[in-house]
Amino acid sequence: MADLIRKERQDRFPEPVLRDYSATAAAFTWAAARALLDGLPDGRGLNIAHEAVDRHVLRGRGDAVALRWIAKSGATRDFTFRRLAAQSNAFANVLESLGVAPGERVFVLADRIPELYIAALGTLKHRNVFCPMFSAFGPEPIHSRMSIGDARVLVTTDRLYRRKVAELRERLPGLRHVLIVPDDASEGLPEDCLDLRALLAAADEHFEIPATDPEDPALLHFTSGTTGKPKGAVHVHGAVVMHHSTGRFALDLREGDIFWCTADPGWVTGTSYGIIAPLTIGATLLVDQEEFDAQRWYRTLEQHNVDVWYTAPTAIRMLMKQGDELPKRFDLSRVRFVASVGEPLNPEAVSWGQRALGLAIHDNWWQTETGGIMIANFRCMDVKPGSMGKPLPGVEAAIVERVDNGVVVINEIGREGELALRANWPSLFRGYLNEEARYKKCFVDGWYLTGDLARRDDDGYYWFVGRADDLIKSSGHLIGPFEVESALMEHPAVAEAAVIGKPDPVAGEIVKAFVALKKGFAADETVRKSLLGHARKRLGPAVAPKEIEFTDGLPKTKSGKIMRRLLKARELGLPEGDTSTLETQA
Repeated sequence: MADLIRKERQDRFPEPVLRDYSATAAAFTWAAARALLDGLPDGRGLNIAHEAVDRHVLRGRGDAVALRWIAKSGATRDFTFRRLAAQSNAFANVLESLGVAPGERVFVLADRIPELYIAALGTLKHRNVFCPMFSAFGPEPIHSRMSIGDARVLVTTDRLYRRKVAELRERLPGLRHVLIVPDDASEGLPEDCLDLRALLAAADEHFEIPATDPEDPALLHFTSGTTGKPKGAVHVHGAVVMHHSTGRFALDLREGDIFWCTADPGWVTGTSYGIIAPLTIGATLLVDQEEFDAQRWYRTLEQHNVDVWYTAPTAIRMLMKQGDELPKRFDLSRVRFVASVGEPLNPEAVSWGQRALGLAIHDNWWQTETGGIMIANFRCMDVKPGSMGKPLPGVEAAIVERVDNGVVVINEIGREGELALRANWPSLFRGYLNEEARYKKCFVDGWYLTGDLARRDDDGYYWFVGRADDLIKSSGHLIGPFEVESALMEHPAVAEAAVIGKPDPVAGEIVKAFVALKKGFAADETVRKSLLGHARKRLGPAVAPKEIEFTDGLPKTKSGKIMRRLLKARELGLPEGDTSTLETQA
């Protein structure tokens, strides 16, 4: 595999938004990034929803399409910035009429329907905290999040309420209002619920956003804990500066683009880049209600003239399973940039993008806690398959080693250590809800410690090694699972792979791989020996897996991350911890 993919010649496209990485990074200031946004009129502060919708109306772009919604049937509905501003104003007035106080939390449990996006923006206008949940959550994950977050309002659908929430009402004494989006087959509202569509139709579509301090809480995103309950990461209105800046630099977004982020808003990506960033830039946000289907996805890219596409490694691997020929049946010539996030993108997937789509897939890295993209492969740069890329302008990254009560920066090129970020960017989370001690442990000597192991090469690219708690220690060797998984992915039989350390009385741990095969390959001893031989040749006997177990699928979160800790817990018969974000959750 080539070590470097040269940046594509794209003469038919405009120049990248970020043209010169080094010069831009050297001159960048957060004050200048803030100046690209308008702020509330009369100097009343900074509000995410104003930057996302209202400012475009004030600037004369009210008739431009802000959101294009694709129903499961394929039918579409367009919402202009003017209409989205009016509807979100109506939602803010609904909250006002219900007596919801600023700072109180509004939870949304819905699939990707227009009301979800209207509720998100209206919540932010009213200075409440928006907290999205996956519609696939079962009752207990819903209860735990709403309980931790002290939910005051829930927006959901008739079907989801009856199936998952009704039984929880008595256990959520702080939940005062449930706003229901009726289903087509609804026969009357559930008891003690309000019809959201009726409320929106009756509400005033004019609303003046109150003064909003950039440090006012705006978003609450839950992230799974290794054990125990999920953590609620709090983000503020000032985070919009990061969303806007990274949307331009890392995703190459510009006004008028058609942008498709496939992430559900229940995941932080689906809010930061599936709602906020593209709207602040003035792009059209494409939202598909339907779940993954390879042909539908390619058809969507073609029919809706998508310019920039942001998706996840799991989705890319699912497309890879369908082969290289399927995308060639569609005209994808409008797409100028493809990006991926969620977990590291294996080199084979990057190269597949260039081979099958005509575009290398640009990986980037960030976390729920960072609120925005931190490290990325930019359009203006060559792509090193398997690399996270380089830090965003304004982001200072380093490889560090923990010592005593502090950290030491590792300057040695190629040496592995913990990835740390200087804690000075706008979208950095402001706390774990009700867990101040846990929050403080994330910071040492002015650095935010990510818990991810990485290394930096002599060109300044960062490479993901693994989570600190995923690292495998075998016969004195420290082995990052991502390296082993990437090597296995190069084998023609492998669709997905995950690697754990399995206790061994001699080696301490051995490498065990769980492998899902592509169609047409049998899970037999011949394939097993072929995989073991391939891995030993690529990695050497000290690093290659000693055991391979075939599986129909790997446990993943709804955001697409493979849950290695869950595989290890099951292998060792240990408690599985928080599994509420598993994609197969009932």
